[in-house]
Amino acid sequence: MSRRLKLLASCLATVAVAAALTACGTENISVPSGSGATQQGQIYHGAVLFSQRCAGCHTLAYAGTHGSAANVRTKQYNNGPNFDVRCERPVARVLYAIENGGFSGAIMPQNIVVGQDARDVAEFVATYAGRKAPKIPGAVQCQNKPVGTIPTAAQLAASTHP
Repeated sequence: MSRRLKLLASCLATVAVAAALTACGTENISVPSGSGATQQGQIYHGAVLFSQRCAGCHTLAYAGTHGSAANVRTKQYNNGPNFDVRCERPVARVLYAIENGGFSGAIMPQNIVVGQDARDVAEFVATYAGRKAPKIPGAVQCQNKPVGTIPTAAQLAASTHP
């Protein structure tokens, strides 16, 4: 191969790699960041963690993730629910799924995030999931269902001991 052809091939390969890398990761988290200790700050933190830990299996546009199968016939074993269209409320239900590996316990790892991180992810998912669900006559839209709250350890202890 002549020197000019090698140079041309090398340049074309570099351009192709640059184009491919530019296309990757073009979606970002689209949740207001807020400050750390505020509820909005915690929800943003949950979006960041969701993007880092859940993107491979779940779709949720607000976290910039696309892990769910677009077609049932081509889905893979690890494709999780598409949270753009699936409503996940109340927040306690989402936290349960995080702690227990989803609802089947077969694919999703248990405790993929723990402690306050798990609570932040659960708040994020409960707040933003289901926003692109199709409108079904007579069905309550996800945004009209209460997000709910997660009881603190002190509240749980108080409720078990009268």
